Amino acid sequence: QVQLIESGGGLVQPGGSLRLSCRASGRSRDIMAWFRQAPGKEREFVAAMDWRGGNTPYADSVKGRFTVSGDSAKNTLFLQMNNLGPEDTAIYYCAARIRRIVLSEMRRAENYDYWGQGTQVTVSS
Repeated sequence: QVQLIESGGGLVQPGGSLRLSCRASGRSRDIMAWFRQAPGKEREFVAAMDWRGGNTPYADSVKGRFTVSGDSAKNTLFLQMNNLGPEDTAIYYCAARIRRIVLSEMRRAENYDYWGQGTQVTVSS
């Protein structure tokens, strides 16, 4: 089993920044990712990290604004979000899977076995 706990969400003005954290415990995991779900929309991929291979794919909508990183010693995944806009308002979820998969499959929510409870990010003036 893997337990995931997100933190760092909140209310921020357009153009602002937030840093999300996902603390993992339990079994070791090769892939961790961030997804988000806005009201009335499906859950969508944001970014991921392959802890062994080093791949870090991003959704086109966040590329250049968001950065995913990890601290293996602390078992923590981060998501630095800059230049936030109202379209980034959503619940952000951390996800994990035990084994590695190809880069293209890292974007699909159904490939993840473990999920956190989510943290709300609201971008509004």
